Amino acid sequence: MPSTTPALTLADTLAARERIGSSIYLTPCTRSEMLSRITGQEVFLKLENLQMTGSFKERGALNKIATLTPDQGARGVVAASAGNHAQGVAYHATRRGIRAVIVMPITTPLVKVTATRGFGAEVVLHGANYDEACTEATRLCEAQGMTFIHPFDDPLVMAGQGTIGLELLEQIDNLEAVIVPIGGGGLIGGVACAVKELKPGVRVIGVQTSRLPSMQTAVRDHHPTTLDPATTIADGIAVRRAGEVTFPVVDKYVDEIVTVDEDEIASSILTLLEREKTLAEGAGATALAALLQQRTSLPKGMRTAVLVSGGNIDVTLLSRIIERGLVQDGRMIRLRIHLLDRPGALTDLTVIIARHRANIVDTLYNRAYYGVNLGDTTIDITMETRGREQVEELLAALTAEGYRHSRVL
Repeated sequence: MPSTTPALTLADTLAARERIGSSIYLTPCTRSEMLSRITGQEVFLKLENLQMTGSFKERGALNKIATLTPDQGARGVVAASAGNHAQGVAYHATRRGIRAVIVMPITTPLVKVTATRGFGAEVVLHGANYDEACTEATRLCEAQGMTFIHPFDDPLVMAGQGTIGLELLEQIDNLEAVIVPIGGGGLIGGVACAVKELKPGVRVIGVQTSRLPSMQTAVRDHHPTTLDPATTIADGIAVRRAGEVTFPVVDKYVDEIVTVDEDEIASSILTLLEREKTLAEGAGATALAALLQQRTSLPKGMRTAVLVSGGNIDVTLLSRIIERGLVQDGRMIRLRIHLLDRPGALTDLTVIIARHRANIVDTLYNRAYYGVNLGDTTIDITMETRGREQVEELLAALTAEGYRHSRVL
């Protein structure tokens, strides 16, 4: 049982919608025929990646900002964030003429620092991680009398995120399930409260990265616990400790919490990009990853909303994710093949590869390593293929022709 009474009510979320409704984009929530076929569910994608700042975070930020007194507004707001929350606070504070100071870790990618400054905030780079940046933000609050806007552990922030739940019930007739990413719990807490209070029969399922299952651990242990640091491509939900305010709400309303791993998240990003022409960041793709990997206990055929919570992803990371996803799907493979070091040996090999319609994208010769005999050589060949079936056909053909080969991971 939760240790405290939940600090969020349906009335809070309804009030939040009145405050922010005219300033927040009503994101689409459309049925995906392709994903419905793949998963066996009736899938509706709620595209919060289409918000002005590319994430749902601006809902909660704006709801908090909209409740400031004139004196608080004059003093300004401060937040600690390395990404989406920073941009949401910066954008909406600036639009209302309120000074916004965002403390970001010094390791924050330049693209995120530039985007936050572009929305009008003063950016302070401090600390090696979020915890150190948050400590500095708290110091600035106390020193300058500013208002701190927490990324999740605040009832007003949760209420703002909960407006998504109200929209889901209006956009999807006979909604039966909602799948939501979880970091600190502000998003799923707000959504779950709104949905469950209005339609208790709807199942609410949360998804975390398996590297930082902070809320899943909190529910198991009946209190928030600080986990060891870990890196993940789902950096938007990389929270080491569930919120003290959010935990009781999640504990009361959320039916199930599951986890997905890094490769599954990467594959989900690729699926959204290829099948839905939708760009999602790591955190934004975790909900779909859980559905694609059948991690939930949902029976087939349920009308299910999947929240794509954000799309702010670094292009270099995206390129690596795409490549990794191709490898996982068997559409890119690297083989190490032993050859006689003689004229025509490479030609003979490439004829076999061409015959099986694989496309060579990279090669690397080696005569000195990997235990190669004198007079022999090895070649690492990276190829694009149509999938695992084509790969197996190619491997069988190479074996039949007497080539020694192995996969390079």
